[in-house]
Amino acid sequence: MTTTAATSQRHATRPELVRTARLTGLLYLGLAITGMLGYLLVRNQLYVADDAQATLNNLTNNPTLARLGIVLEMGVVITQALVALWFYRLFARVNTFAAGSLAAFGLINATAILASAALLATAFDVSQDPSLTVTGGTAATTQLLYAVSGHLWMIGGIFFGLWLIPMGWLALRSGWMPAALGWILMIGGAGYVANALLSYLLADAGLAVELLTTPATIGELWMVGYLCLRGVRRTQG
Repeated sequence: MTTTAATSQRHATRPELVRTARLTGLLYLGLAITGMLGYLLVRNQLYVADDAQATLNNLTNNPTLARLGIVLEMGVVITQALVALWFYRLFARVNTFAAGSLAAFGLINATAILASAALLATAFDVSQDPSLTVTGGTAATTQLLYAVSGHLWMIGGIFFGLWLIPMGWLALRSGWMPAALGWILMIGGAGYVANALLSYLLADAGLAVELLTTPATIGELWMVGYLCLRGVRRTQG
């Protein structure tokens, strides 16, 4: 650890670090919850990849669920942006460049999901008001909007992976978290970036490509739990 980083840590009291870490963890937990509920649960109940008419029917027959999906998508944007800023606040004393990179990558990913939320809201509007339909019909329009939204999540995953890499490095550098957690986050971040690229390059790879995100999932859950329950580990200095 550099002299500057060690000096900065001495200037910050442990209770202050713990409070910042736990708030960061709570925001990260909010991101995990909104992301899982919105993308994995609600979206899967509305969007049918190979059946545009089924997608339209789901939006038409379940307007409350569709609205909830939009709100959860917005929740991802809010929590992603806030946790990016709070990670910067937590780790800036360790290394400003790495902490700034973490925050920047997180904010870019939040912007991608912001665009996705706008597309979901537009798809819902189209399902309720066919006059908004473009050439191809209402079903085709809503299906296209959901498809573009999905690609924003996939391509935005590049920046989600990139933000895990400095997060893991800072966890190692600071000594505030277990070293294994830092390594898993960095490996998971690289896996997330590879997953985004290979999903298009090797479209038929299926499960093999999806498994690349497993370390990231493990690392994120570990980081959320560690921040919320422990905050930071006691350091020397």
